[in-house]
Order: sequence, then C-alpha cells, then structure tokens
Amino acid sequence: MMRRLVPLLAGLLAAAPAVAQAPIRIGLSAPLTGPDSAYGLGLRQGAEQAVADLNRASGGRPRWVLVPADDGGEARQAAALAKKFAADGVRLVVGPLESGAVAAAAPIYEEAGAVMVAPAAAYGPLTGRGLWNLFRLGPSDAQQGRAAGAYLAKAFAGRRVGILSDRSTFGRGLADVVAARLKEAGMAEVLFDGFPRGTRDLADLVARLKAARLDVVYFGGLAPEAATLLHAMREAGLGTTLVASDGILDPAFAAAAGGDAEGTVMTLVPDPPRLPEARGARPAPRSPEAESVAAGAYAAVELLAQATERAHAADPKTGRIADGRKVAEVLRAGPSRTLLGSVVFDARGDRAGVPIALRVWRRTPDGRLDYAGNDAEP
Repeated sequence: MMRRLVPLLAGLLAAAPAVAQAPIRIGLSAPLTGPDSAYGLGLRQGAEQAVADLNRASGGRPRWVLVPADDGGEARQAAALAKKFAADGVRLVVGPLESGAVAAAAPIYEEAGAVMVAPAAAYGPLTGRGLWNLFRLGPSDAQQGRAAGAYLAKAFAGRRVGILSDRSTFGRGLADVVAARLKEAGMAEVLFDGFPRGTRDLADLVARLKAARLDVVYFGGLAPEAATLLHAMREAGLGTTLVASDGILDPAFAAAAGGDAEGTVMTLVPDPPRLPEARGARPAPRSPEAESVAAGAYAAVELLAQATERAHAADPKTGRIADGRKVAEVLRAGPSRTLLGSVVFDARGDRAGVPIALRVWRRTPDGRLDYAGNDAEP
C-alpha cells in the first residue's frame, strides 16, 4: 500500500506550478482526554502518519505541520478550540469526532474561513445547515437508515415490519428514515412505536409487538436499550429478527444481550483499511477503537492537502491560508484519491456513495458473539 501512496502524493505535489515554501498547518480537533480518548488517539495517529507521508513524498521538507489539540469530546471545549484555531490562523481542520462537538465548532470555523473534514460524525442534520466549510467522511445516520430500509424492503418483502426507537433525536431520526425508505419501496410498517432510554419494563410494548405478529423489528437506538428489548422479546417467546444501526456497535452489547443477540442485523461502515506501514518503523500498536478511526483521519489530511495544492490556496512565503473557500470548492468538485478510495462529496458535504455494510451477530465456535465477517444476505 505504501509504495502506491507515496508516488501518488509525489505526483500530486510535483504537478502544482506554485510550491509553497513555508509549512502549511493542519489542525486536529480530537478527544485526546475523556471517555472517547481511545478514538482521539486513533485520529491523532492517522493524521500524524498522513502528514509524515506527505512530507516524505515532497522530499522530506516540512511542507505540512499537524497541530493536534484536545477538545475533550465536548461541544463547549470544541467551540473554544475552534476560536483558538481561528485566532491562530489555522484554516484546515480535521475533526472533531463527536457530532455535538462538530455542531458547536462548525459555525465558528465557517466565520473564520476555515474548512473542516469530520472523519466520523454521523448526526444527519449536521450537513443540512447550509455551511460551506463542513465535509463528512463517514456515513450519516440518514444514510444508514436508508441502507437499513432498503435491506428490509428486500429481505422482508411482503412480511410484517415494525419500527421502534428510543425516542431520542438520534433514534427517532433513524426510525423516520427507515419508514420513509419502506414507503418508497411500496411497503408500510405495521407498527411504529418507541420507549425512552433507560426503560426497563417493556412488557406492554412487547405485548403489542406480539399482537402485531411481526417478522422483523427495526430499532433506532443504542446498545443498552437494544439488549433490553431483545431480552423482553425472547422472554415473551418472540423470535422476531432485530435490525439496528451501528448505535449498537458497543463492546457491551454482546455481554448485555447474551445469546438473545444472535441473529441481530446491524448497519455499519465496513472495516476500514489499515494505515500504510511507515518506512523504517514498526507499526504502532493500536486499540480497536483507534483502528476504527485512524484511516479516516489519514484520508481527511489527504483531502485537505490535495485540495489546498489544487486551489493554490496557501501563501508561498508564510504557508498561511487567508480563506478556506477555495479549498472547499475543490473538495466539492472532486473526486479525490485517498486511503479510503475515491472520495466524492455531494452539495451538502456528505460523502457520496459511502459504503455501508450489513452484518449479523452470530455465536462463534468458542462461544463468543461477534459480527466480524458475517454479512447479512438480502
């Protein structure tokens, strides 16, 4: 992989008629502390290696400099960091990770003329706010909902479908998108209902599911509530299939749901590629959380660097970018070649044609529950 990437980057840089002499800064807004710090470390590892590979491809000169900073995974801290980056003249930003942090920081970056690529933020409305500067690499919740709806329409055609949510903005949004996709396919759910997060007694709801004689239930929500729902259905003798989003992609899901999770279908991003091996160095060990986001951060740096070169946006003497609009225009024009493959953004800033996989939780020979490699058949 490394042998293919370096010539690609070198060719891109050599093709630019005006080469910036001073280093160009790329800011990283990531949860380097707090509960999501494992993901933040992955973002930092991916972004740092991308910058190193870019500099190596340009002959070893420090053309690019990463400025990593901790946003704690919190909206307020991410907004404060955005103001600092803006004041310091950083106009290219990777991150933040969490949707709430992106929502708080994006308008500040827009006002400052900074363009940002969020590797993983999934909340659908983020890119529907008319911001010119925000781009998203991972699938939105709405894209996952459409994929789940298409799967249900095909795999359960002519059968009885129920849709539930945890009544949060996240869960209800997914449920609404799935219902809309079913309607497009000429189907309609038999039951549309929900229960608040933290609910433990689902006897009345499960009685309604049983009376509706459902073949499959889509659930928009997170792992704890999904496990509670599965337990309640199985205790009531319902073998109904459960379909959900990567909201249940939580190490605690299999432990909480136990054997009741077997057969559950989940939409998620396919396993990301591993970072290319750094020349002359052993690959740094990465946790599963870090591995899941490192490639996205690497690709985000690639995108920002390529677009900056094509737009000739940086001042050759200072490396500063006065306004990121030219960079954003190039990103929207696409396509761009990255570690994740060819990337094209739509008018909203969402990645077009983002791949979404459907996996099934199944018991492994050693008794564990896992989804890896278990593709759902439509």
